Amino acid sequence: MKKWTLLGVASILSFSAMTATAHEDMKALSNEGRALAKQFLGQLKPELKKAMKAGGPLVALEVCQTKAPEIAKKVAQDSGWQVNRVSLKPRNPSAKPDAFEEKVLKQFEQDRKAGKDPKKLEYAEKVMENGQPVFRYMKAIPTGDVCLTCHGTNLAPQVAQKIKQLYPNDQAIGFNKGDIRGAFSFKKSL
Repeated sequence: MKKWTLLGVASILSFSAMTATAHEDMKALSNEGRALAKQFLGQLKPELKKAMKAGGPLVALEVCQTKAPEIAKKVAQDSGWQVNRVSLKPRNPSAKPDAFEEKVLKQFEQDRKAGKDPKKLEYAEKVMENGQPVFRYMKAIPTGDVCLTCHGTNLAPQVAQKIKQLYPNDQAIGFNKGDIRGAFSFKKSL
């Protein structure tokens, strides 16, 4: 009987150690995702500021259309993660959320309405996709003042025209400051 009890205790301790390790792995992966979001934004934001200064929102729209995918591709290659931005109101077809992303974006919106700071909203989960474990990380992208030039409710006519030209199926307008415009969405095979 004592042998069984010791085995049971050993099993519980082993399970506890595995749970702690899994928690640490989730924390480390979340930190990686957070760093990638910061890196992505840290590369895109100066490009947009430079474009706004050089030629205003019309130039910034073109830069966003070309530079954002280049930055995402480079960050993905360097990190081994899949890198994307998604939105419930996508500008680009590649920003249309999958079912997981849609669920998280809706939760972010509920959290924002409940008074949570959109700059701090993030979500991480280990999921199974096609029978393989995948780590998914999302971080909300709040709408700032500068975003309203191309994503707001009162666009200049030439900006609206340029958006239609570059993104014929655009839905990414009508936002107010503080709204959740979308999210960084990253995933990594485990």
